[in-house]
Amino acid sequence: MIDIFLKEFAKLIVENPDSVRVETNEVDSTFSEVTIYVDKADTGKIIGKDGKVINAIKTVIAACKAKSGKSYRINIKSDNEE
Repeated sequence: MIDIFLKEFAKLIVENPDSVRVETNEVDSTFSEVTIYVDKADTGKIIGKDGKVINAIKTVIAACKAKSGKSYRINIKSDNEE
């Protein structure tokens, strides 16, 4: 559910929505690491000025912890990076 939300939200922000993909790595039953891959030119748009966009995304995702009890770490990487 988180990965679908993040993918659709990122597509609304970036210039190249076709390059957006999201991968989720379940570390354990209470923690997941989510990586959003975007085009290199769109990395700054996802982060936002002074990190405001990514911090807003993290705040929304943190609210999901209240319901499910699961913590998430959100990472942004350019699609060319591995």
